[in-house]
Amino acid sequence: MTLALTRRSIVRPSSSPAHRPGVVVYLLAAAVLVATMVPLGYVVYSVYSVGWAEASELVFRARVADLLGNTVSLVALTVPLAVALGVGLAWLVERTDLPGARLWAPVFVVPLAVPAFVNSFAWVSFIPGLHGLPAAVLVSLLSYFPLVYLPAAAAIRCLDPDLEESARSLGSGSVAVFFRVVLPQLRLAVLGGALLIALHLLAEYGAFALIRFDTFTTAIFQQYQSTFAGKAGSMLAAVLVLCCLVLLVSEAGMRGRLRYARVGSGSPRPAVRVRLGRFKPLAFAGCGAAVAMSVGVPVWMVSRWLEMGGIDAWDAESVSAALSQTLSFALVTALLAIVLAFPIAWLSARTRTMFARVAEGSNYVTSSLPGIVTALALVTISIKTMKPLYQTLTLVVVAYLLMYLPRGVVALRSGVAQVPIGLEEASRSLGRGRAWTFLHVTLRLSGPSAAAGAALVFVAVSTELTATLLLAPAGIRTLSTSFWAYSDELDYAHAAPFALIMILLTLPVTYLLFTQSRKAVTR
Repeated sequence: MTLALTRRSIVRPSSSPAHRPGVVVYLLAAAVLVATMVPLGYVVYSVYSVGWAEASELVFRARVADLLGNTVSLVALTVPLAVALGVGLAWLVERTDLPGARLWAPVFVVPLAVPAFVNSFAWVSFIPGLHGLPAAVLVSLLSYFPLVYLPAAAAIRCLDPDLEESARSLGSGSVAVFFRVVLPQLRLAVLGGALLIALHLLAEYGAFALIRFDTFTTAIFQQYQSTFAGKAGSMLAAVLVLCCLVLLVSEAGMRGRLRYARVGSGSPRPAVRVRLGRFKPLAFAGCGAAVAMSVGVPVWMVSRWLEMGGIDAWDAESVSAALSQTLSFALVTALLAIVLAFPIAWLSARTRTMFARVAEGSNYVTSSLPGIVTALALVTISIKTMKPLYQTLTLVVVAYLLMYLPRGVVALRSGVAQVPIGLEEASRSLGRGRAWTFLHVTLRLSGPSAAAGAALVFVAVSTELTATLLLAPAGIRTLSTSFWAYSDELDYAHAAPFALIMILLTLPVTYLLFTQSRKAVTR
């Protein structure tokens, strides 16, 4: 009984008056809520200000139809291929006698450390004639399949092996067991990963610009460069936002209300691994090919350009300046993101109010919008209403916060939810105030989750390109924009050092994602 009461106190919101969120928490959460609605409000206002007649003329034209066709084709081809590759690799690692499975498991996450535009740069260097839809699908697949592999592998590790063994005892073969027992239970993980990939495809600019494949994001950027904040660019942004919302609604509809949960932890023993038999060499070769294409080619081409450029490619002044500016942006944004995420995470973990759900959900909707839309919104608003903010470092940080705040919220929500409410209430009963209790109890116990969230934001900012290109003041260059400036001029030797540094910055957090996914399964 004692154990049951203790666990209940941890996972259920407290109704104790001493533990209710203070006014400051609600005010901060409300401020964040208003800020996160700015990009979506900008799109709605743009459509309204243009008027239906002119908006229809700008939207229903051949150029938009071509962009929509490219976008739909890209998503329709890439997402199923990424799902098949990610789930297949996860099953091989977690459920078969694949040689070196423990080594393959973290290696399949490493492609996340290579920004998509660096991957595109590598493949264009490797195959100079690579362009168009096939190139876009190839680069996207190799860059984003870990977004399916990671949750699928974690979900497979959670499955009760008794279900699979029962199916085999009834006469089902390994293939039938996979499709009838394993795959249906991966539905939520696969849908979540597929949604992330689709949203990345809509938001990506650099990777597709390098291979000359037009999408809404590349077209909006070109429109912005030619006519600044013109009506045509705003309407393209509106169509792009509509595509994002369609994806969100579609994923929610396919997910439905199904939940694959059970009472108890299932079988404590490991699953009996499927013997690959004569297919083992083929499976091993396939895994090697996936790693070689997604990691080997980028690393090899970056190394080759570094070798060709020699010591002259390492312009100490520009490299150190870009690294310093990138670290400054990333550290400041990571710190502010965690500070601003605390009120949202606190309300989400400790209350069940409509305000808490709206405040948290608004962050996810805004972060799902492409960075170019967020950047255009901030540019327009700063010029029209807050001109002193235009072309300032502050505006760049605000854009980063709007784009990546949910990463901090997700990490902190789980951390705050695991803090025993009884400890906080005991502190208050001993006469300690809210601030002291927060600093010495809540913050101390949720510190690891806060650090993980800050690390995720840090890496995202370190490799962000599109919003930085639009918002960064003149003379300010980050690693990504410096890389882009050289690669856009086909000076790949001078671009290579910036690519290498971005990969090295991202690798530790990629490994953190892998280890956290393994820990979450074993808890």
